[in-house]
Amino acid sequence: MFVGSYSLRLDEKGRLALPVRFRDQVADGMVIKKGQERCVYGLTMARVAEQSRAAAAMAPADTAEARMRARLSFGSMVEVEPDKAGRITIPASLRQYAGLDRDVVVVGVDTRFEIWDQATWDSYEAEQEAAFAAMESEGMPTLS
Repeated sequence: MFVGSYSLRLDEKGRLALPVRFRDQVADGMVIKKGQERCVYGLTMARVAEQSRAAAAMAPADTAEARMRARLSFGSMVEVEPDKAGRITIPASLRQYAGLDRDVVVVGVDTRFEIWDQATWDSYEAEQEAAFAAMESEGMPTLS
């Protein structure tokens, strides 16, 4: 499980040192890919396999929507392996997609983590705070 938020920096080569708490979980390999809201998702290889099985089980599998989902999801995946310092290289195409320049936030989201541009994350978090508070007050279960 990936949890927590970590403010980090990309180096000049587009490398990101993953949070120490995440490194064991991705030691056997991982992928990064386009995520929703212009961030980059990080997934373990086991999670990618689960997603593949789930996509195959969805019916009907050969619709325009299913093809689009598979193409944009699996097509944007890049296999990465952390180096000895726990760094991954984020390709230029994914950095451009998510607007990643230097200051980033890595957010643990249960079965994945997300890499956000710091300013974009700050804005997103501020915009969503009221909606999150309203969900809690409407009887949504909490993790507390």
